Amino acid sequence: MFRAAGRKIVGPAAAAAQLEGSKIFAKEFMDRYRIPTATLYGAFDSPAEAIRALDAVDWPVVLKADGLCAGKGVLVAETREEATAFIRKLLEKHELGQGGSRVLLEKALQGDELSFIVLTDGRSFLQMAPTRDHKRVFDGDRGPNTGGMGAYTVDGMIPAAVESVILHKIVRPTIAGLLDEGIPYKGFLYFGLMLTADGPLVLEYNCRMGDPETQPLMMSMDFDLAAALEAASCRKLDTFRPAWKSGASVCVVMTSGGYPGPYETGKKISGLAEASALPDVAVFHAGTRRDGDSVLTSGGRVLGVTATAGSLEEAIRKVYNAVDKIHFEGAHYRTDIGAKGITKSRAAGDAPHA
Repeated sequence: MFRAAGRKIVGPAAAAAQLEGSKIFAKEFMDRYRIPTATLYGAFDSPAEAIRALDAVDWPVVLKADGLCAGKGVLVAETREEATAFIRKLLEKHELGQGGSRVLLEKALQGDELSFIVLTDGRSFLQMAPTRDHKRVFDGDRGPNTGGMGAYTVDGMIPAAVESVILHKIVRPTIAGLLDEGIPYKGFLYFGLMLTADGPLVLEYNCRMGDPETQPLMMSMDFDLAAALEAASCRKLDTFRPAWKSGASVCVVMTSGGYPGPYETGKKISGLAEASALPDVAVFHAGTRRDGDSVLTSGGRVLGVTATAGSLEEAIRKVYNAVDKIHFEGAHYRTDIGAKGITKSRAAGDAPHA
């Protein structure tokens, strides 16, 4: 409709958005273009066949709903009982709706997850700073998967050699493959990666920037995002030169109590003005609504509290200082967002910043 009206738009057409809308489509696409990804044991719409296929997998095994399930369609199953229950939840009880009408069984991967996001006009692309999400609901990466409990970005997050592999074996072949198939991609393309001992592998594609990765990216941009979007809409992204602030940015997601399971809404939020007034802090609203002069909770993930600083340690201190000023009944958040980044930096021999 935008194109018919002669308007500019940044976003993929429906055919290209299948990369996120169907994990089976994405797997077949990666196979065609030899894009490195996890081994696929099979895709099933029959619960009996999927359960029988568990006899031939290595444990743990990853189970994925084919379609969109609000961040709840993936399970790393340690046991046959866990896997069988998830299959029945999707294919018999239909608890995740149409998005769970088919299930994929994949080999589990070992390594560090990485979110690698680009803005593309279908040929050229603008590379965003790499980010790292925290999917599990509790500290120490425990508990069920969520849409994301926090994210961070920091200078030198990945070695230059690893970045080169990601660009040459994953990003460029994906954009070129879509162009070859007559479905050029325009918009943000998110590569969910696992950095394994055998190199980076694709876990999933998202056809958007990603939440909560977007928050630290927005805080780290030292360029006009509107100008970048204009260039992408006109297929002139090769002429755009982005710049990034040095240092680190961290986002901590505050959720309703009980998320990602059942939760209550309508809880009054206090401390928003005090948190937002802190230097280098922004509070991004997600599951909130206004009620007169008050702001109330209205969803599972309520706020993305984000801070930027010259070092990861300082950005973490700033963001949790801001989180401490915000209160609502049942509020939950992880207390270890970004901690792994500090551990890895020290393990690599970097002196911590003051």
